[in-house]
Amino acid sequence: MTTTTGRLLPFVPSGELAEHSPPRRAPGRPDALSVGRQVRHHRRAHDLTLAELAARVGLSASALSLIENGKREPRVGVLADLATALGVEVESLLSGGQPSRRDALEVTWERAQRAPGFDTLGIPPVRVGPGLPTDALEALVGMYETVVGLQQQRAATPEFARLANADLRRRMREADNYFPEIEGEAARLLAAIDHGASPITRSGVDRLAAHVGYSVVPVDSLPASTRTVTDMVNRRIYVPPIRPGGRDGRAVALQALGHLVLDHRPPRDYAEFLAQRVEINYFAAAVLLPEAPTVALLQGAKKARDIAVEDLRDTYGVSYETAAHRFTNLATRHLQLPVHFMRISSDGTIYKAYENDGVRFPMDATGSIEGARVCRHWTARVVFDQVAGEAYQQYTDTRSGTYWCTAVVEQTPAGAFSVSVGVPYAEVRWMRGRDTTARSASRCPDPRCCSQPPPDLQRQWAGRVWPSARAHSHLLAVMPPGVFPGVDDTEVLEFVADHADPTG
Repeated sequence: MTTTTGRLLPFVPSGELAEHSPPRRAPGRPDALSVGRQVRHHRRAHDLTLAELAARVGLSASALSLIENGKREPRVGVLADLATALGVEVESLLSGGQPSRRDALEVTWERAQRAPGFDTLGIPPVRVGPGLPTDALEALVGMYETVVGLQQQRAATPEFARLANADLRRRMREADNYFPEIEGEAARLLAAIDHGASPITRSGVDRLAAHVGYSVVPVDSLPASTRTVTDMVNRRIYVPPIRPGGRDGRAVALQALGHLVLDHRPPRDYAEFLAQRVEINYFAAAVLLPEAPTVALLQGAKKARDIAVEDLRDTYGVSYETAAHRFTNLATRHLQLPVHFMRISSDGTIYKAYENDGVRFPMDATGSIEGARVCRHWTARVVFDQVAGEAYQQYTDTRSGTYWCTAVVEQTPAGAFSVSVGVPYAEVRWMRGRDTTARSASRCPDPRCCSQPPPDLQRQWAGRVWPSARAHSHLLAVMPPGVFPGVDDTEVLEFVADHADPTG
C-alpha cells in the first residue's frame, strides 16, 4: 500500500514556538539533509571516497560534499547519476528514513542547529563529525528535545491554541478546503478492497483496516480521555461499541485508521495536533463519501439547480455535519462555489467554522473565531427556534454582503448544535431552498445589533441584576503535558496492556 509521508497540511506555528521548530520537509518528499545522508551512507558502504564518487558523476568533491551535508539539493539528473554510480534505486536515496541510529541522530542534530532561533535556546552549537561519540550525540539531541518540549508546553496556552486554529483555517481557505493527497489515499484504499460507489458499511471499514494490517475491536472500557486507541504492537484499533443514537461507528474507526494511512507521527506541538485532527476527519469523510460518486451527485444537483446538503446526508447515511464538511471539500474545486460552514452551540458559540466566500465571522484580536459568539440574527442561531431536525433556510444581510444559508440542529451527547452551510447571494440559484421568504439583517460587530440589550430593558434593570458567570477553568490552564493533549497516558497504556494478547 502506498502512503503519504509527513504532514499533508504543513503548519508553521506562530510566535515564539515557531522560532524553535526545525524546518519541515514538503509533503511526500524528504529534505536535502536526509537525501545527503543516504548518499553518504551508500558511498561509504561501497568504500568510495568523495573524490572517487564525484568523478563518476561529473561533480567536484566539494559539490558532492555540499550534497552529502544537506547544504545543496541535488537536481533530478544528478540524483539519478548518483543512484546509478552507487548501484541503488533512486527511491532508496529518497526513502526519508536513516540507515542507522547514528545517522538518524546526526540528521536530527543538524536540523536542530539549522532551525531559526536555535541560538536562543542556550544550547552550544556542536559540529557533527566522526570524532563525536554517539553517546554524546544522544545527549545533545535529548537535551535539545527536552528544552524545546518545555517551551512548547509553556507556549501551548489557550492563546497559542487560538493562533494555531486561526492559521490552520487560513491554510484550509487557501486550498479551498480540498486536499488531493488525502483524496488519493482514500480512493486507493477503497479500490484496494474493490469497493464500488455504494456507501461503505461497517464490514467494509473492517476490510479496509484488514488491508492495512489492523483489526477494529469494539470495547466498552476505552479510557475516558480518548476516542479510540491504536495498539501498534498487536495491530488493533480499539473503538467504542455502536449504540442506538450514538456516533457513526464507521467515522470513528476511519479517523483512527487515518492516522496510520496518512503516516502521522506523534504531534510535536498543539498546532500539529490540530492539523492531524483535520486530516483524519477529512480522510474519514473522503471514505464515507468518495470523491467521484459524490461529485457526480453534486454536479447533477447543480445542473438541476437543486443542491442540498441533506441529500448527501441521506444518500451516504452520515451525519449532517459530516455531509456539510464534505460539501465544503468539494464545492469550490468541482462546482466553482465559494461557501462557508459553521457548527455552533445553542448559545451561539462557534466550535468549528470555515469560509472562502468573504463572509466575516466574529473573531478576537488574534484572528481566532472559535469561542466567539454568532449574531442572533444569523441562520445558524435562528434555526434553534425552528422545528428540530428540519433544514431551515434564510437570507441574511451582513456588513460583508447578503448570504443565503441552510442549517440543521443535531442532538449530540454534548447537547444541541446547529450546522449551517451558506453561499453568497450571487450563487444562490444553485441551491434548494433559495425560494425561502425568511430574511434577516445583521449589523454585528456593532453592539447595538444583538449583544447590547434594548435601551428600555437596560434602563428598567440597570443595577438590579448580578449574573454568576460560568467559569471555564480549562480556558486559563496550559495544555496538559504529554504527546497528545488531554490524554491520560497512564490510563491509555494500562488499557492497552490489559487488552493485549498475553502471548504477544
